[in-house]
Formats: sequence, C-alpha cells, structure tokens
Amino acid sequence: MSVLVDDDSRVIVQGITGGEGEFHTEQMIDYGTNVVAGAVPGKGGQEVAGVPVYDTVAEAAEAEDADTSVVFVPPAFAGDACFEALDAPLDLVVAITEGIPTQDMARVKRAEEETSTYLVGPNCPGLITPDEAKLGILPGNIFETGNVGLISRSGTLTYQVVDSLTQRGIGQSTAIGIGGDPIIGTSFIDALGLFEDDPDTDAVVMCGEIGGEDEEQAAAFIDEHMDTPVAGFIAGRTAPPGKRMGHAGAIVSGSGTGTAQSKIDALESAGVPVGDTPEEVVDNVEDLL
Repeated sequence: MSVLVDDDSRVIVQGITGGEGEFHTEQMIDYGTNVVAGAVPGKGGQEVAGVPVYDTVAEAAEAEDADTSVVFVPPAFAGDACFEALDAPLDLVVAITEGIPTQDMARVKRAEEETSTYLVGPNCPGLITPDEAKLGILPGNIFETGNVGLISRSGTLTYQVVDSLTQRGIGQSTAIGIGGDPIIGTSFIDALGLFEDDPDTDAVVMCGEIGGEDEEQAAAFIDEHMDTPVAGFIAGRTAPPGKRMGHAGAIVSGSGTGTAQSKIDALESAGVPVGDTPEEVVDNVEDLL
C-alpha cells in the first residue's frame, strides 16, 4: 500500500504555465503520475504537455474528477492558490513553493484545519509512492518500491537517505517531504500516524533538523502511539545557536529545546535509534526490519 498518493490520484498542477510548473509537470507525467489538469487564472483553454488548463481549481476538479493538486505558484500568490485548492475541495494539496510569507501560511493553516484536506509543505520537494506517482520535484530514479516509509524536513537529506536505502535493496512505501518552514501543513506526527496505519509499511525513517520542537513532539508520539519501528536522523549538530541554517524553521533559540542534541535525546528516549550519517540510518533500518 501507500499513503496520501498512489496510481489512482488525479492531479491538478497549479501554475502549470510557468517554467517550473511546465518542467515538473512533464517530469511527473514521465514518471507515470496521472496529471489530468492545470489551473492558472486567465489561462483556461490552453494545453501544457498535453494537459488541459482551466481558469480555476474548482473548474479543473469538476471537469477532470481531480482529487489532488501540486502548487508551483510564485510566493506572493501561493497562499491564495492553497486557499483555492482547499475550497475546491481536494483530498491532498502539495505546496512546493519556497518563500511564502509566514502570515499567509498562518491563514492557510487555520483554513486547512477546518477541512479534511491534507496539505503538504510549503517549501518542500513533494512526495512519492515509488512506481505509482510522484508529486513535486523529487528525482524518481532513486526510489524503489518497498516497505519503509520516509518523512523529512529536508529535500536534499531525503535524496541522500533514499539513495542509501535503495543501494542496500531497501525499498520505500511512500516518501514525504514535509518542508522546512516554521508553519507547514502536514507535521511529523501527522505523517507518522499515516504510516502507523499502513499495513505495508514495516519501518519508518524520520529525518529532522535543528529548530523548533517538532521532533521532540514526534518522539513523544512515537513513544505513546506507534508500534511500527522508527529510525531517525537529525541534521545541524554543529550549527551555532541563534543563526538560521538553511530552512526558515532551522533556528535554535538557545532555550534548551530545538538543538540537535535535545532532539536526539528525545528520540533515543522513545526507542528511536538515531544515526550520525545516512549510512548509519540505513544500518539502523536493517536492524529494525
């Protein structure tokens, strides 16, 4: 099985007429994703990569029976694009856009909590169920079908860990890049719950980083609610306190939480082995399976 996306997903690309939107639409289609429509205000009636374009998400969803969207919309307008997808409504919205204003995302997050829609991102690489569908910018060639779920705040770290898993012959059920912004839709806890309920996911890799308390909260969830074993990795062990490192959410306040060590300690206390490198993470996964 898989979580959130599979070969039955019918996908709208918001921003399909832009350079990034068109390029990654072609990549998703080449992978086998069922991209059925694009949505760009004022561009209805066009075609991109053989995909019909509609003026609104609602029109595209109704005409093409779509249930999922991927957002490749510039930051100033991406919040409104997310609202439009939530209003359609769709089952899943994946916001790839980086740099969406935090105030916009705060409003989107409040709106999402009033719906049954899953929002993944923003500032994320997307998600993939190998050999079924990929949504976003993930390099599909490194993924292999299997029984290990993956959740990561970092796109690059996702690729490193997945490539190491695949090289060892360990395939993935679904990989979810949740994004590194301070306000995101799907959290570690949300994604862990999905994998816990998936009978074909036998282990989960959780890749976190410094900043915030999401990993500590996830550790408590794992300890209290999960039977599926989890292996961990935390990036940013040598980062100086008070300095943003890469992601908008990757800043340590110096309060004793949010540091690499506090996250590692919380995970290990919950029985999660934490590797120092992606290769050690894979060693731990092999031990868990």
